[in-house]
Amino acid sequence: MPDLFAPPPADGPAASPGSHPEQEPLAERLRPKQLAEVIGQDHVTGADGAIGRMVSAAKLSSMILWGPPGTGKTSIARLLADAVGMRYVSISAVFSGVADLRKAFAEAESMAALGRRTLLFVDEIHRFNRAQQDGFLPYVERGTVTLVGATTENPSFALNAALLSRATVLILHRLDAAALEQLLTRAEHETGIRLPLTPAAREALVASADGDGRFLINQAETLFDVSLPAPLDPAGLSKFLMRRMAVYDKDRDGHYNLISALHKALRGSDPQAALYYLARMLVAGEDPLFVLRRLVRFASEDIGLADPQALIQCLAAKDAYDFLGSPEGELAIVQAALYCATAPKSNAAYLAEKAAFASARETGSLSPPANILNAPTKLMKDIGYGAGYAYDHDAPDGFSGADYWPDGLAPQTFYRPVERGFEREVLRRLEWWDKRRSGRNPP
Repeated sequence: MPDLFAPPPADGPAASPGSHPEQEPLAERLRPKQLAEVIGQDHVTGADGAIGRMVSAAKLSSMILWGPPGTGKTSIARLLADAVGMRYVSISAVFSGVADLRKAFAEAESMAALGRRTLLFVDEIHRFNRAQQDGFLPYVERGTVTLVGATTENPSFALNAALLSRATVLILHRLDAAALEQLLTRAEHETGIRLPLTPAAREALVASADGDGRFLINQAETLFDVSLPAPLDPAGLSKFLMRRMAVYDKDRDGHYNLISALHKALRGSDPQAALYYLARMLVAGEDPLFVLRRLVRFASEDIGLADPQALIQCLAAKDAYDFLGSPEGELAIVQAALYCATAPKSNAAYLAEKAAFASARETGSLSPPANILNAPTKLMKDIGYGAGYAYDHDAPDGFSGADYWPDGLAPQTFYRPVERGFEREVLRRLEWWDKRRSGRNPP
């Protein structure tokens, strides 16, 4: 697939006989001819970047190019091979299988015997399964090929650890507004046509690309191909071009990144940012029940007894959404998110759970004291079950102060309420009980 690139230099190579460059897609015509022309990735292609240093040393190591669509992964790989004089071979994990890999490796071995090194570019490398990824290892280790893989997915989850240990992961960034504007300028230079847009519409076009250079050039090419009586304003541009859908894969990185951002904005008591990430997910088609499950979890983990109503609000939002469906029911999700964002925060219950579970794993064989065990049979009464149990409601203040911990285990403190929200009242209650307990059970 074409990437988004700068036009060839004025003294660049002539078109081959019979070719018609003007008929090629604009994105293809804007491909860079050298690494210096790649836009927006100076942190890796520049002189001080990882790729820049490799090229200067004329020695490439295997690498994984990780970044969003339209950021130049394919072209960088091709230009790398040219820069160091390597043979370039490209395959796609979408269309290739084991037979294609075997052929590529066999050809690379033959060329290596003749002194030619091979750069093997694998597009969408994350689509190969674990066994297929393992197949690269011996050829990468022997230096038969220098592997350059391209992926839009987090390599930590999408690629084998063994393959990652043999490759450098380089992150490509979404193109910022300045880089996208530079692309538009180069596109206008290539075509000799000024985009028929008002300044505000031009900004809207850049914003609609969401960092994807290829998408931007494809949209610009549509505008170049028409004759308009007057420049389009933002509203006219929106009608003329197909609206760009939010970039979001519900089983990929976007899914987890946005839900993580929502959770942290809620925890940080920022209702505005929380609403933004909530809207990002719902607009992109996320399952509202997935969001609701996270809100319910948040209400227990990050609010707890500081505001017991938070959990009730989230469960009520789930019921409201089940009853109303979309889009009406989404307002209940918004309400629950706002409640959670503006509620007092405490993770005391969450920390208490972790501490109690850890203690239970370490001391799980200890028996509770006999006086708090039920004695439904005569035998159990005879051996002391239930003997001496103090019924709290018979105490003057409804509190016996008994010791409920197993013999051999000193009382523990798992739950430590904070001085926020309702937990401030809970803390006072615990202090009141602790004072009376220590008075009735002197050391």
